[in-house]
Amino acid sequence: MATVAFHTLGCKLNFSETSTMSKKMQSVGYEKVEFDEVSDVYVINTCSVTEEANKKCRQMIKRCIRLNPNAYIVVCGCYAQLEAQQVADIEGVDLVLGSNEKTDILDHIDPTLTKASSPVIHVGAILKDKRFKPGFSSGDRTRTFLKVQDGCDYFCTYCTIPLARGASRSGTLEETLMEARRAAHLGAKEIILTGVNIGDFGRRNGESFLQLVQGLEDIEGVERYRISSIEPNLLTEEVLQHVARSRKFMPHFHIPLQSGCDEVLKLMHRRYDTAFFRSKVARVMELIPDAFIGIDVIVGTNGETAEYFQNTVDFLEEIPYAFLHVFTYSERPNTMALKITPVVENGERHRRNEVLQRLSQRKHEAFLRRFIGKEMNVLLESGNHDGRMYGFTENYIKVAVPYDETKDNTIVRVLLDESNIVDLAK
Repeated sequence: MATVAFHTLGCKLNFSETSTMSKKMQSVGYEKVEFDEVSDVYVINTCSVTEEANKKCRQMIKRCIRLNPNAYIVVCGCYAQLEAQQVADIEGVDLVLGSNEKTDILDHIDPTLTKASSPVIHVGAILKDKRFKPGFSSGDRTRTFLKVQDGCDYFCTYCTIPLARGASRSGTLEETLMEARRAAHLGAKEIILTGVNIGDFGRRNGESFLQLVQGLEDIEGVERYRISSIEPNLLTEEVLQHVARSRKFMPHFHIPLQSGCDEVLKLMHRRYDTAFFRSKVARVMELIPDAFIGIDVIVGTNGETAEYFQNTVDFLEEIPYAFLHVFTYSERPNTMALKITPVVENGERHRRNEVLQRLSQRKHEAFLRRFIGKEMNVLLESGNHDGRMYGFTENYIKVAVPYDETKDNTIVRVLLDESNIVDLAK
């Protein structure tokens, strides 16, 4: 029996697709092992949002070779889609699969696992490929990532995702609900809706994201749903009101901002301005006062002057949120941002990142302290971590409690204090 190990870089959508590949390979007899073990096959599911992501992929390939010089190495996903030949030229790679080809891994992998003298490449024309391949993660954690959408039609100037993932597409409402039922049957207590632009769900089928969240509400067995990253212009009033009164949708939103400066938002070709974003956050807090709001921000983009960056800092000081996901801009081939000036020096990009990281830490601590002394529901995950186990409240506060195997994948009431809120504990 051949062994296979997987490593996932990047977003929750990639984790969902890695799980799909894993299930397919195990169904025909492969034995799954951990990535740091010696394995016959290594599969690296890549991201290409930044140059750092590409670098991590190359590091993972070298690690595989150190573990087993004769291993059959598969590299798939966004980096493979965008730079197939560059990936194929990395020593040790045997098979390169694009974004849509990776979930058909069994159709492409050499069953004899013979090291290729010349790597085999299967990368399709993703912009012309309208297929949607559903899937969900299972067996790895309490929380399940359900793929509800793929691709993006926005073409923001800094982003290669449309080139790596193709046009926005999704399954039908009924197909997606069926996948959620399958996940529930396998024991999923919490499902995170994932995709590239999930608010775009159903648009090509004459359906909507609102219909999806309404339909998911009635699936038996699932205790919680979370909405992963959703564009502010697609987080509609109807969706917000549904979450506010829902029994199952958690008070947790991840909303990309990217810049708190209107001039930079225009350069990025974003579809809103800061006034709209401010009003959207205010509406979330009005309807769901305890909501966790995470915000994506990119610093150091071409065209972001010192004044424009300060506008972002000032804007983020003023609005309520729980956490910032701060990304340092990285030039991506074939993007319109490469034509924009001025270019921010790398050192200044990292300085700006540090400024926002400090702001995020301060805002996050203030958010957490609001809930000290409150009793909240925590969904506990499996795993003994030095006598403790971890879980999350409805509004995504990570909590540690004494390990008890009988509480795996169950919801318990926990009185929050500085000792059990993970990001406050000393």
